[in-house]
Amino acid sequence: MSNHKHLFAFVLFAGGCAGDATPETTGSASGLSTAFDAFRDNVVTYKDGDEVVIETTGLPDHTSVYWSPSHELHIDESDVDIAPGYIDDFNGSYTLRVPFAPEKASSTTSTGLGPIGIAVSGAVIYNDEEGPNVPIDNAIGSLDYTGAHTGPQSYHYHLEPVAWTEDDDALIGIIGDGFLLFGRKCASTGDHPSDLDASGGHTSTTQYDSVETYHYHVPNEVYLGQYYILFSGDYQGTPSQVQ
Repeated sequence: MSNHKHLFAFVLFAGGCAGDATPETTGSASGLSTAFDAFRDNVVTYKDGDEVVIETTGLPDHTSVYWSPSHELHIDESDVDIAPGYIDDFNGSYTLRVPFAPEKASSTTSTGLGPIGIAVSGAVIYNDEEGPNVPIDNAIGSLDYTGAHTGPQSYHYHLEPVAWTEDDDALIGIIGDGFLLFGRKCASTGDHPSDLDASGGHTSTTQYDSVETYHYHVPNEVYLGQYYILFSGDYQGTPSQVQ
């Protein structure tokens, strides 16, 4: 993938949200894992009873060729076959409600098309399909340097988002069943985990939790010679829809 200078925003935002729930601060003050402090300032996370709520504008905090040419975060990528629509053409938001203490389900659930999770950047996560039974390699030329493109309703990631993680243990986001998704390495060993299940998950400590918890990783399996698919397996927990 091309190298570019990336613009990051690492400011934590904790504020009001729609509805009757009373937002709580993220991290240890609310009982949430401090992993939620890693979500950017365009994402609000809070505890509501026995659920964690993640609300986002759906807009990433980093550069992309998919920002309109007049936008301050727009960059040129001549090798990208740009898909229809700019990031700033979309006017919407996303909410995901997941269990405060997610558990593995008795059986797995296939992911569908559309958002399957929310990234720390504020944009959403998709699986490895471009359409019904259409693998992402059919659209690989439209993905920007960080493995994302627009359409049909959002800017979204299919591949390892190198805007903030590349072969490391950085938090990428949260999947719809409530389990966190990390980069290709695990903080528990500092290396690529060798015990991942079919969904890229395993149980170990992370940089945010001293108690072993189940979580996902981007599998360290090369795709089309140079890419890494974000999430190609089933949900291991009970999924909620990103709305």
